[in-house]
Amino acid sequence: MPTAVIADDDDGIRVDRWFHRHAAEVSYNIVSRWARTGALRLDGAKAAPGDRLAAGQTLTWPEALPEAAAPRPAPAERAPLSDDQIAFMRDLVIHQDAHALVINKPPGLATQGGTGVRESVDAMLDALQFDAATRPRLVHRLDKDTSGVLLLARTARAAAWYAKVFASRDARKFYWALTIGVPAIAAGDIDAPLAKQPGTGGEKMHVDIEAGRKARTRYRVLDRAAGRAAWVEFQPLTGRTHQIRAHAAAIGNPIVGDAKYGGKEAFLTGGISRKLHLHARRLKLDGPDGSRIDITAEPPPHIAESFSMLGFDMARGEPFEEAPPPPAKKAPRRLSSATSGNRRGERRSRGQR
Repeated sequence: MPTAVIADDDDGIRVDRWFHRHAAEVSYNIVSRWARTGALRLDGAKAAPGDRLAAGQTLTWPEALPEAAAPRPAPAERAPLSDDQIAFMRDLVIHQDAHALVINKPPGLATQGGTGVRESVDAMLDALQFDAATRPRLVHRLDKDTSGVLLLARTARAAAWYAKVFASRDARKFYWALTIGVPAIAAGDIDAPLAKQPGTGGEKMHVDIEAGRKARTRYRVLDRAAGRAAWVEFQPLTGRTHQIRAHAAAIGNPIVGDAKYGGKEAFLTGGISRKLHLHARRLKLDGPDGSRIDITAEPPPHIAESFSMLGFDMARGEPFEEAPPPPAKKAPRRLSSATSGNRRGERRSRGQR
């Protein structure tokens, strides 16, 4: 029977929506029929179309479609891409091998289409087929206004491999952000369960100690501009929706430009861009052939300009040191625990540089 390990990016979606996203030929009626007959299983137990999925769970379904099920109409043929669209997408490629492509996604470009979305990475993947038999496949996602490293699988086998890598959290992801103010603790873990905030249609997360799902983010301050702002490296250790953005706001340091989580206070004066300052800087993971992918993406112009205006030297973020694990003791009131040792968040004076 076919099986799939639920990836971080599918955490929280319904079973029927998972099939719509990953197996479009399977209709809601088919999923319902499998559920009624007990053929649809989640971690070995019977599943229903409306059940919510959690990252790391295993979904199993029958090998073939039920005989009585009518085939779904073929999807509409995609409109051919313009030369400009093809050139635009190919300019984003920063890594290519037999199994994967990596692009540096610009801010403002959605990963997938949806209501009101005119252009997306997914809609233009034909431009990146190159010599492969099929167009590449998405295996994880970035928010529309988040820039940076986005990996695409070039084959079905590679897509299955990378989906498992992301679901098992063996992929190491590092983000750069500019925050409002400076975190009180220079390095540590933010361990705060997240849940969808009521009344937002699932579009916003909030900390919910009682009913939230486990969410943990490691961070370290790389530099600071007095008490005004900080350059922070975030490493999500779980994969909840908007995790970094919600956690940054939870410790009192929302990301610059993030009105959703920081409100009116999420903006700086003095010519600093009002765009979201969150960038997927680096991705480390193993490929299906045993190779190691370790890719970094340059930040977009608005982030680079903001760093320059605040006197941050981006070379200070290199090399990416593995942040030491923080003490096991939790600090629920602060939502983060300190890392002992070097406090890189304390900015050096100009004379010490």
